[in-house]
Amino acid sequence: MGVYSAPLAEGSFFLFEEDFVEENVRCIPMIVRFKLDACGIKLKLAEWSKFKPEEKEQLAAQSCGTKEETATYKKYLQELILGRTGNKATELATDEHPAWAEADRLTPELDNKAKESGWEISIEQWKSLTSLQRFALLKLCRPGHENKNFPKAMKEFNLIK
Repeated sequence: MGVYSAPLAEGSFFLFEEDFVEENVRCIPMIVRFKLDACGIKLKLAEWSKFKPEEKEQLAAQSCGTKEETATYKKYLQELILGRTGNKATELATDEHPAWAEADRLTPELDNKAKESGWEISIEQWKSLTSLQRFALLKLCRPGHENKNFPKAMKEFNLIK
């Protein structure tokens, strides 16, 4: 299993994503964003919006935990982007040591974001989270990100009451 194997059931969505996970999944869910980072593809929302609902479901459900699965996922995604938009997929470098994989330390961004709301995440709590949960929190605490889901994720992951 690689660093990007996600213990959350494949194709699952977080509860905090329920406001956009409806019939057509209008936003890119965390499970897909996690896999995009794994395969090194930047998927724009405009591209995502051109996919059929079953294609979006496939991207959420398809496994991406081994090198072979990641290569298959990347190829499928590249073909999908080209087929639906006529554009070549934008490739990104993959991070072999992403911050969410480091269970022994919090990033300053996450620590600061939690403290802004009067919360503290202990190392024990951080370690208890799945890779996908840590990934989601780090995405949600980024500057410029719509952070309304950060408190929802903190509650969903049992970090606050």
